[in-house]
Amino acid sequence: MSGARVLFVTGTNTDVGKTVATAAVASAALRAGQRVAVLKPGQTGVAPGEPGDAAEVRRLAGEATYVELARYPEPLAPDTAARRSGLPFLSPASIASAVLDLAATHDLVLVEGAGGLLVRYDDEGRTLADHARATVTLGQPVEVLLVASAGLGTLNIVSLTAEALEARGLPLTGVLVGSWPAEPGLAECCNLADLPRSAGAPLLGALPERAVSAPDFGALALASLSPELGGHWDAEQFAKLHSKV
Repeated sequence: MSGARVLFVTGTNTDVGKTVATAAVASAALRAGQRVAVLKPGQTGVAPGEPGDAAEVRRLAGEATYVELARYPEPLAPDTAARRSGLPFLSPASIASAVLDLAATHDLVLVEGAGGLLVRYDDEGRTLADHARATVTLGQPVEVLLVASAGLGTLNIVSLTAEALEARGLPLTGVLVGSWPAEPGLAECCNLADLPRSAGAPLLGALPERAVSAPDFGALALASLSPELGGHWDAEQFAKLHSKV
């Protein structure tokens, strides 16, 4: 077992900000002098030679180790995309092995999943949760970071994901809002208190919408992440700022 921190990054669904969240955590760790690796097991919807999520994380966070194990051209769930393309499925064993290789030479390994926690990666129905469990079986502790949307409808999915993680014995480190609106409404502001209750885990930050266009993404990351993720964001102060009471 290595001393590296291994953080699996999953989302409540697609397009909630997993990639920018992964980049923010990577950026904060790099600024702290850590050796960082980012693993994207399965990239879908990207043709050979086109930049994928790993390239976007590199653009935002800077130089680290970036690994992509497989890519499939159609923007579908990994198992469907693999089956339709005739390309091999990804197995938990291969992903866990890649994680351990990276953990041996890095301080932080970020594993960005595709879609939500239980999106299928192969024809046996195995998911990112199975990849995390396979990593634990090989002796490497892991944590899970859940990236969620801010608005109405997010609490149910957060609760379901938290229950799925608990049932599989996987620790949920916390929830990160992937895109906090410039003009939050009542639901978004109330969810600052409700998200950690639904997750049974703390709220660890809120990345502003259009964070990918920030002139200094590194500074934005530090301001948007809690100390648990390497930043200086304060959940209590943020909630007071956006209180609707």
